[in-house]
Amino acid sequence: MGYKIAIGGDHAGFTYKSLLKEQLETAGHEVTDFGPGSDASVDYPDHVHPLAKAVVNKEADFGILICGSGNGVAMTANKYQEVRAALCWQTELAKLSREHNNANILCIPARFVSQDVAADMTRVFLETEFEGGRHQNRVDKIPVC
Repeated sequence: MGYKIAIGGDHAGFTYKSLLKEQLETAGHEVTDFGPGSDASVDYPDHVHPLAKAVVNKEADFGILICGSGNGVAMTANKYQEVRAALCWQTELAKLSREHNNANILCIPARFVSQDVAADMTRVFLETEFEGGRHQNRVDKIPVC
């Protein structure tokens, strides 16, 4: 059974977003594209805020955000208390972000990883379960009250 995936980013991530969207749909996931619709320059918060809200409101099981460095989209998404957006540039980081941090949004730096690495990180992120246990206590301490 597939997940509901929200995907978005900025102009620097457009090509990767298009590739990942196709791969996710082929794998049986339902994908909602939050833009952008081209590689023309955009302001990433315009696409990140609606995506993060979809994750918070449980309209999507997970989010994937792609921009040049991954930093801007991660910073914006992490403004939401229920979001745990993880900036990853290696498959092992994507795995650990799920296992230890229960990340619900994967942030990919398109200018620093290959398309193959981005695809592998996405696959691993979605396949990896949160371990809970000692990690749950730590995750519970992340939101500011």
